[in-house]
Amino acid sequence: MSSSQPLILVTGGGGFIGGHLVRDLMASGDVRVRAVDEKPFEEWFYRHPGADNRRLDLRLREPCDEAAAGAVAVYDFAAAMGGMGFIESNKAVCMLNVLIGSHMLLAARDAGVQRFFFSSSACVYNADKQRSTSVEPLRESDAYPALPEDGYGWEKLFIERMCRHFWEDFGLETRVARYHNVYGPWGTYDGGREKSPAAICRKVALAKLNGASEIEIWGDGEQTRSYMFIDDCLYGTKKIMASEVREPLNLGSSRLVSINQLVAMVEDIAGIKLKRRYDLSAPQGVRGRNSDNTRIKQLLTWEPAITLEEGLEKTYRWIYDQLTGAAPKVLAAVL
Repeated sequence: MSSSQPLILVTGGGGFIGGHLVRDLMASGDVRVRAVDEKPFEEWFYRHPGADNRRLDLRLREPCDEAAAGAVAVYDFAAAMGGMGFIESNKAVCMLNVLIGSHMLLAARDAGVQRFFFSSSACVYNADKQRSTSVEPLRESDAYPALPEDGYGWEKLFIERMCRHFWEDFGLETRVARYHNVYGPWGTYDGGREKSPAAICRKVALAKLNGASEIEIWGDGEQTRSYMFIDDCLYGTKKIMASEVREPLNLGSSRLVSINQLVAMVEDIAGIKLKRRYDLSAPQGVRGRNSDNTRIKQLLTWEPAITLEEGLEKTYRWIYDQLTGAAPKVLAAVL
């Protein structure tokens, strides 16, 4: 790979979305990629042998300067995060992500980075607008007046504002996407940081493998969400990065489904039916959340296209293979 090619930095490059993006960028052959993550290399979901892979703690300023040096663009995915169980029990840890976002913006400014992408979240939206399972799709303007998810949502909203002001004060071109429940293979499916699609796929697969007849569901199963497959996420992310849209944009599916419906879809894929045991004491998050895609369709003439059934099929098959040892847990490894 030629040193004359532009260098793209992907923070959180050993994580789920970041790892998939590194793989996608490397496949193009048009750029050099520096992938940075705090985790030990053996815990990265994906590590491309041709990338500049570095293990750095981006909560500190000096590692951010090292990461950004020579880069023309930054995709900032680095964060301590997980599903609702993790977010609700690690509010301070999630708030400390503000150090990563702040230091990376400063490092990008000082390194002369041309474009900076920040991966925000639907957790920034006002909780009062998400109290019904039949929630109205959330528009970008619904983030204010501010009442985001405690901890994680406040941090994301703060860095969104930082991105805006770094453009206004320093001329750094910033782009922000508010992700709505990204899922797919090659991601976390156990251990407490997994999100609902992966958790449900794991529970159904284990029931099938163990001959169990019951599945535990957090809450009453009527809470609603929308889910975006990783391939759509990557395409939308790059489209937003290349656009001239500086304000935050929703990036997610506009199809609203309940957790019970999600379970039924995975049961159909697995070819089993299970009794449902509801844990009403478990973390549930907001009652309903959905993406209004009016703005991204209007400005970029695009929205996610992969159906939930298609995405869940791929995700379930991969998780099933993980549980049976039929497939490697990581996409690639450098020894």
